[in-house]
Amino acid sequence: MRILVLQESDWIERGPHQSHHLFERMVQRGHEVRVIDFEIGWRDRSPRERIAPRRVFAGVHKVCDDVSITVVRPAFIRVRILDYLSSAISHSLEIRRQIREFRPDVVVGLGILNGFAGVWLSWRRRIPFVYYLIDTLHRLVPEPTFRGLSKVLEESNLHRSSLVLSINQSLHDYALAMGAREGQSKVLHAGVDLARYDSADGRRIRSKLGLAEDELVLFFMGWMYPFSGLVEVAQAILGGGLSTKNLKLLVVGKGPVWAGLQTLRKDGEGGNRIVTLEWLPYAQIPAYLAASDICLLAALRDKVMEDIVPIKMYEYMAAAKPVLATRLPGLVREFGEGHGVVYVDGPEQVVPRALELAREGLLPGLGAQARAFVSGNDWQTIVDAFESYLNGLVKRGDQGT
Repeated sequence: MRILVLQESDWIERGPHQSHHLFERMVQRGHEVRVIDFEIGWRDRSPRERIAPRRVFAGVHKVCDDVSITVVRPAFIRVRILDYLSSAISHSLEIRRQIREFRPDVVVGLGILNGFAGVWLSWRRRIPFVYYLIDTLHRLVPEPTFRGLSKVLEESNLHRSSLVLSINQSLHDYALAMGAREGQSKVLHAGVDLARYDSADGRRIRSKLGLAEDELVLFFMGWMYPFSGLVEVAQAILGGGLSTKNLKLLVVGKGPVWAGLQTLRKDGEGGNRIVTLEWLPYAQIPAYLAASDICLLAALRDKVMEDIVPIKMYEYMAAAKPVLATRLPGLVREFGEGHGVVYVDGPEQVVPRALELAREGLLPGLGAQARAFVSGNDWQTIVDAFESYLNGLVKRGDQGT
């Protein structure tokens, strides 16, 4: 099967996300995958060239070393607002080109603008189109002026797709409310590579980073959005006096909050209490998780976070680590109570709650509960279901409306 994937984020720099895991494992099964993506981080780099040329990246992989995916990045104009307009045109032209040259059996969309073009072009060529929903997409649009139009386009994409796959129940409800058809909308949960975490040894990492055995290590990984709550947690650790002297924050990733964390690290004891590392190869992450004691998703309450369940939650839990998370609707709907996730009202409660859990000796039991809860989410099972859905669409020739 040939699968064309449409994404409006950076496939190479960001992640690995659910999509990387899913499609690289599809390649392992003999399917051919080609991705059209977008250099979403260009604004953070202030590049001198205003015209980004079309680029083709061959042999790309983020998770599985034995796979090769071709990523095509259409040309666009590196000027605010014009980046949207130019990429809408170039992505549409590129989708036409890939349909003609790559001849996909199915198209899978993860974005709004190129998803809109993909739905219509797939329909015209009688190719099934699958919308793979991992976020409430229109809420992520950085330009408020465009969010209304983005919502309209997202509603159209959801309604016209042959199949909508949402990664959790809350997103499934969101998709239905946005126009997805009941009979063609399903939940396909995120997966975890359980075997990677079974053999992970965190002792070497603790020694390498200077983390003492009696120190309580709070861990976060991924893209650091302004609403991630990390700065608030770091400030609480540094301002807690003697009560937090054995508490450390370990962060792996990048994002807008990075600079704020570096400022805190340079102040007083920050350099000893806050450990920040940029992106690491995915194969190294299990050891860093093993080196931690409690994992965090202590986001500020933001509309973007209400319905989503980031893949890091499953990876935290697969590593048998308790998770301190803000009580958000999507998380509660997915994990409920008593499964290794301890809810707080916001990042300001993380430090006192973490100290309390450690003092009462609850961490091992909570970690075991977390691991048990995600034990059925092995990627093998998830990919089996995904492959079955796509095969069914291709055999039936389903196209949506």
